[in-house]
Amino acid sequence: MAIFFLSLILLILGYVIYGLIVEKIFAIHPEHQTPAITYADGVDYMPLAPWRVFLIQFLNIAGLGPVFGAILGALYGPVCLFWIVLGSIFAGGVHDYLSGMISMCYRGRTLSYFIEIFLGKKFCVFFLISLVVLLLLVGSIFAKTPAAMLSSLIGMDFVWWLLIIFAYYFLATLLPIDKVVGHLYPFFAAALLLATVLLIGALFVNGYEFYPNLHILNQNPNGKPIFPLMFITIACGALSGFHATQSPMMARCLTNEKYGRPIFYGAMILEGVVALVWATLAIAFFHGTGGLNEALGATGNAGKVVAEISDGLLGSFGKFLTVTAIVLLAITSGDTALRSARLSLADFFKIKQQKIRNRLFLSVMIFACAMAMAFIDLNKIWLYFGWTNQMLATIMLWVGALYLKHKKRFYLIALLPALFMTAVCGTYFGYSELMLKQNLETSVIIGIVIMLGIAVWFFSASKYHTKH
Repeated sequence: MAIFFLSLILLILGYVIYGLIVEKIFAIHPEHQTPAITYADGVDYMPLAPWRVFLIQFLNIAGLGPVFGAILGALYGPVCLFWIVLGSIFAGGVHDYLSGMISMCYRGRTLSYFIEIFLGKKFCVFFLISLVVLLLLVGSIFAKTPAAMLSSLIGMDFVWWLLIIFAYYFLATLLPIDKVVGHLYPFFAAALLLATVLLIGALFVNGYEFYPNLHILNQNPNGKPIFPLMFITIACGALSGFHATQSPMMARCLTNEKYGRPIFYGAMILEGVVALVWATLAIAFFHGTGGLNEALGATGNAGKVVAEISDGLLGSFGKFLTVTAIVLLAITSGDTALRSARLSLADFFKIKQQKIRNRLFLSVMIFACAMAMAFIDLNKIWLYFGWTNQMLATIMLWVGALYLKHKKRFYLIALLPALFMTAVCGTYFGYSELMLKQNLETSVIIGIVIMLGIAVWFFSASKYHTKH
């Protein structure tokens, strides 16, 4: 139990101390007008109260990651807490802060715009296509998963739930950000936090041993290596590229740059706390990684584990509350993924979004694709999501390092996690059964070579690719 509270304290100290260091290095200008004020359009650029933006940002970035990812990552044992804590402070928090604040410096534009500035137009086109496909995939999967859970929990056919969720998606994506997102998301975020607090409290009250057979060695029952697999498995809750697609949306709603640290860095730390709780619940409730592995089954059904834990600790009402919160997590991340796809395409093609016909034009295309994807088997494609997501995070960290380097600031805060994640993604590319299928030693060499190659490029790059 002491390990849990120590981890919690470190996350809080990370926000207070390292978050302030990151803010000082970035050099904010509280006196500057933000895009929310300068470019207010009543749709996407709209001043919102900081507390509201914080809860929306937290819900946007959370998704199922800090729950499902933490449960699957808990198979490695308490060692996963190191990645959750250190990743949130030194990688995820930096990533989210830079993606949000750099966006604020460039009119609240989306990630593809940064890519064009720092990596060139050709790479930007390739990146935009990949990004939109990824966001469509997230929107589709995060509609199918809650539709299946709602069908099981409440009844009614899966297809009807899917259509209802997509109808909600369409409205949330099309309407001004304060209409659905601004009003409902803070309450959804509160529901998730309430369920999280109740569950960890119940674990404590019922006298569970938090980390049975405590040691920092790999406890994965299937013998899977910590490096690189754990760093791909636990994304949200430590570091996730999906966050870079969400932060620019809130960058268009902040009224002062001084709110960047609590909203971008702070929401990431809070997500780390949620991941810490769910990793602890998964290990403690099933009395170790062996029991957790058995509960997950051959398919790694984290949703089933969530239901078992919540029912066992809080009873039927607690199960309903927790599953409802998880469903809301998926749905809200799905609709903001599709909203981000609309904004990314609008930025690239310079389509202004004040007029509803322009939003309809993009939204209809996006939803036609997302709904079509929902009715085909995406399981094989989804297997690549973890690696693609961490690749996106790595690219954002490199962009952040380039930005700080260009501004002659202490870019190591972004460069060091970028180097580490490059090695992780490169090693996974070599090791994964989905890719090169090499042994671990060869894969590590591949990862290091890729990391060194990109590092050489970074230190030789000295200019923007376009004039801005």
